[in-house]
Amino acid sequence: MSKILSSETWERLRSSGARTVALQFPEGLKRWAPETAAALKEAGYAVIISGDPCYGACDLATDALALADILIHFGHAPVEDRPGVIYEYVRFDFDPEVAERAISLLDMDQPVGLVTTVQHAHLTDAVAAVLEGRGFTIVVGEGNARTPCRGQVLGCSYATARAAGTSQFLYIGTGVFHAIGVGLATGARVVALDPYTGTAEEVDSSRLLRRRFAQIEKARQAKTLGIILSTKTGQRRESLARHLASLSPVADIICMQEVSPDSLLNLGYECYVNTACPRLAYDDQVRFPVPVLSPPEYEIVRGIRDWDDYIIDEI
Repeated sequence: MSKILSSETWERLRSSGARTVALQFPEGLKRWAPETAAALKEAGYAVIISGDPCYGACDLATDALALADILIHFGHAPVEDRPGVIYEYVRFDFDPEVAERAISLLDMDQPVGLVTTVQHAHLTDAVAAVLEGRGFTIVVGEGNARTPCRGQVLGCSYATARAAGTSQFLYIGTGVFHAIGVGLATGARVVALDPYTGTAEEVDSSRLLRRRFAQIEKARQAKTLGIILSTKTGQRRESLARHLASLSPVADIICMQEVSPDSLLNLGYECYVNTACPRLAYDDQVRFPVPVLSPPEYEIVRGIRDWDDYIIDEI
């Protein structure tokens, strides 16, 4: 049996009548492909594995699905309803008591909003119980269509954080990107806790904002402009791309499946506006040869939005 195929997924496969199953894994889980395929083949299914890069549930392997009866997408919660797709979340456990490592950085007099990624969302209540046992008031925002789990955030959606309505948050997960996003989306103070190392720190979004301001100023000098329109299933914002293109006579819409430094360099535009995954502009700017702005940042360039009204891009 596969370690990451749940009993619910096995049942859905049996009831679907599928004979050929496509598998899609994000980069960190791709090494589980041989074992999972072997388990499915032993159960009588034909298997096709998507070998393309996968960055989230917004990036479904539709090419592989076209060759199969059903697609199992691992590691992410759904961001859209699509026939023939099963989402296998894949849970990663940690000791909820690790939350005590963040206590010294939290204000006990204010409610604490609890946020995390889908891999840890099943532990939200356990972490809340630990902190409540130490006297804190914990608030967890309800899920929605794009982030269905309570307290779940994505690099492109912080709606559950805003739903919590608190002035401080504890983000549990690796890295600080999501924690910075929570801060920018809510204006709240955010403490990030790595559940594996036990390291806790208050995040500071000012460094990111300084970098973004520099890119905005550089973009003002651009004489050519490409509006990136993703063809990925959960990233395609066509109406937004057309609106942004209408703001400048030198803007062209560029359809892309994969946005890479080489592809942008070869196209030769002096600036790009990204309507695909928001993380491209924030996380990967150092890799790109010219400014890659978010839609709100481009609105600042065009004078439609003030810098003081800066917001993080969300889908």
